[in-house]
Amino acid sequence: MSEPSPEPTPEWTTHGLGPHPRPWPDDPRLDPELLEHGDTRNVLDRYRYWSMAAIVADLDERRHPFHVAIENWQHDMNIGSIVRSANAFLAAEVHIVGRRRWNKRGAMVTDRYQHVRHHESVDDLIAFARAHDLPIVAVDNVPGSVPVDAAPLPHACILLFGQEGPGLSEAALAAADQVIEIRQYGSTRSINASAAAAVVMHEWVRVHAAGAEHPESHGA
Repeated sequence: MSEPSPEPTPEWTTHGLGPHPRPWPDDPRLDPELLEHGDTRNVLDRYRYWSMAAIVADLDERRHPFHVAIENWQHDMNIGSIVRSANAFLAAEVHIVGRRRWNKRGAMVTDRYQHVRHHESVDDLIAFARAHDLPIVAVDNVPGSVPVDAAPLPHACILLFGQEGPGLSEAALAAADQVIEIRQYGSTRSINASAAAAVVMHEWVRVHAAGAEHPESHGA
């Protein structure tokens, strides 16, 4: 007689936390459903059992003043990954320029915690930038662009990225207050759009937030 199949291992034993033992903490930030059933989300330990609204509110108190904008004329598959990086580097907002719909798979649900705004056109993005006194920093390796590490990024700004392949549109480049590029040394003309976005966002963090403490430095 064969042995019975073992019970499946609960997901929380390998990722996240299981149901919270009672009595539950008296904290309005905590979600009763998560306390009851466990929290397997991809969030920092300090946010375990917090509701999504509580996490967003906490992030809003610490967001950096740089914004990220991406042109979306051809349903670029990189947009989701860029949103994920924007969440990791705590961008103020992500702006989708062009088509409203975008592939969210690469975001790995981080768009739930990251403010995302849509603009029908580059002109709409420009209007937003001017209304909020945000210089537009275009990222593309075109003639006249300056290496990002040789031209410190503005503190409050919009980092504008194009699509994989064609790069930024002429209208976007014309609207830019500054055009930067990433130094490259190999044979390829350009690097992946989501990788480029992560490099530039990290450069902003290196320049403007290098001394900022990670929220879990002391297990807060």
